[in-house]
Amino acid sequence: MLHLLYILAFTILALIAVSNLIRNLIVFSVEGDGVYSKGQSSNARGRYGSKVVRSVPHPEFLDSTGNIIKDPLLVMRSIDVQDARAHLDALYEASPGYSGEIDKEN
Repeated sequence: MLHLLYILAFTILALIAVSNLIRNLIVFSVEGDGVYSKGQSSNARGRYGSKVVRSVPHPEFLDSTGNIIKDPLLVMRSIDVQDARAHLDALYEASPGYSGEIDKEN
């Protein structure tokens, strides 16, 4: 009998959790649309009292005039392993903690 009570209790808890999940997904999808009626001002508050914030792009995605950059931000080029090692060695030798000794492991 006690087993049935546990099963019933956890079933009810699971149903409450799933219903809350579905309700939150619906609420967040409606709040995320960004469609507001004409009667609401720009400082309107959302359903739960939080301020509705418009999406502002990160400053790194803007050029000097404030327009959004559509180009890829990272372009990689292929280099040889020896070239990469030479660049890394040059960076290491230029570092402030470099003492002039390089341990060569071959």
